[in-house]
Amino acid sequence: MQFKIGADPELFFRKDKKYISSIGLIGGTKEDPKPIGEGCFVQEDNVAVEFNIPACETLEEFQKSIAYSLKEINKKAKEYGVKLASNTASALFDEDQLDCQAARIFGCDPDYNAWSGTMNPRPKAAISNLRSAGGHIHVGLPELSYENQRELIKLMDLYVGVPSVALDKDKQRRLLYGKAGAFRPKKYGAEYRTPSNFWIWKKEFVSFVYKQTKKAVESFTTGFKLTEQDGHLIQTCINTGDVDVYKFLNESFKLVDAV
Repeated sequence: MQFKIGADPELFFRKDKKYISSIGLIGGTKEDPKPIGEGCFVQEDNVAVEFNIPACETLEEFQKSIAYSLKEINKKAKEYGVKLASNTASALFDEDQLDCQAARIFGCDPDYNAWSGTMNPRPKAAISNLRSAGGHIHVGLPELSYENQRELIKLMDLYVGVPSVALDKDKQRRLLYGKAGAFRPKKYGAEYRTPSNFWIWKKEFVSFVYKQTKKAVESFTTGFKLTEQDGHLIQTCINTGDVDVYKFLNESFKLVDAV
């Protein structure tokens, strides 16, 4: 089945060792994102920068959109004397960067747990100045029922979320976001919200996300169903970052050739 893939990753600015809020620098909002060309948009999201890419049908389109967005945001960063905080999915911000209401708002629309079918609670930061950066993946498969969206996201957990445990070195983000099965229902398919932004920084990781999403879609369209035990292992692997469980699942399902 042909599918489309999009993304709305987040990232941070930094200057030397200090993380810098995007508020007042980057422009754009959830309701009115700022166009940056090539069908891509940018917006301020809490203290992070969020960019949105168009729905892509091929790996080449997907890679090009991610690379283009990062290039344009980097140009903007240089205007303000800051840099992109590459390979950073969570960060502790100084109080002077959080001194406004927009920097205190967590989440917007609710998301859901595909495994339980229930709404996820709004995150609460145990560390008040901790902020995180997601790498959400949008899967275009229209006219899916809510139950089928859940089944698709479970397979995204298996093929994308589980191998990501071996690739994503950040452990702090799960204090706020990134638990197994996190998604939002969409008319065009579903938004998978578990991964961090780890994958946007390397071309091979962008390719990994595309190819693993394709595997999840193909598995879904064949009607493959995970067992209750499979689900337990997948959630344990993602929620605790257990690399040994990843290795077991990878051997069992042949998820990836090498990670």
